[in-house]
Amino acid sequence: MRCTTTALLATLASTVSAQAGDWQQCGGMNWSGATICGGTAGCVKINDYYSQCQPGAAPTVPQPTPAPQPEPQQPQPSEVPSSGAPAGSGPGKTLQTGYYWIRAVAAPNFHKYMQTKPLYATGSALLGDYTTAGQFQIVDGQLVQLVSAPGEPAKLLYGVVSETRYINDNSLSVTFSETKNTYGKFAWQGDGLTWTVAGVTRPNASAWYVCTGQKLYINLGNYLYQTPAGCADQTIHYYNDKTANN
Repeated sequence: MRCTTTALLATLASTVSAQAGDWQQCGGMNWSGATICGGTAGCVKINDYYSQCQPGAAPTVPQPTPAPQPEPQQPQPSEVPSSGAPAGSGPGKTLQTGYYWIRAVAAPNFHKYMQTKPLYATGSALLGDYTTAGQFQIVDGQLVQLVSAPGEPAKLLYGVVSETRYINDNSLSVTFSETKNTYGKFAWQGDGLTWTVAGVTRPNASAWYVCTGQKLYINLGNYLYQTPAGCADQTIHYYNDKTANN
């Protein structure tokens, strides 16, 4: 019996010593001491670094402070990663049979031509100089770019429309990829390049934006209305002369 009583007293003493007294610290960031208050005191959080045993407060056990979480990233216009090597050597500066140049016909991008960056490789669609103009066609609703040299087997890249909206929440980025587009269809309206998709009503199916870095975006809104900063409204058209010109 004596041994049992002695062990019980030791256990009680240990329990008491593990409790913080009134007005003592009972928690906080990096705190390694007692976290339970004795008597009728409760552990009250003062700040992330200090909690205190306060008589009469509801007894609580301080919870560990969670690590700060990174803020979610806002979506940015998508890019198709380049492999670092051109997808093709390019069709040259003479228009190949069955293909078109595509260019703008209004300021500030008058006679700027559609192409990719990097040239003839997977990447963003943009309007650039006539000396590096790409050659394009529409096949079964796909906007295709010829990137192989004359006499080589035809190698194509496909214009891919992002389903994520950018800039003014009314713009879709266009990149070129080795895989076909699955969102919407391209078509010619007269000589203008259009894009449509089920479920999205566009006031002008041929409305485009040319924004920072000369990148092309499909404009889902009204043409020449509430144009976002850094962008210009544009329609783009095919051109079938043998050589591109400025």
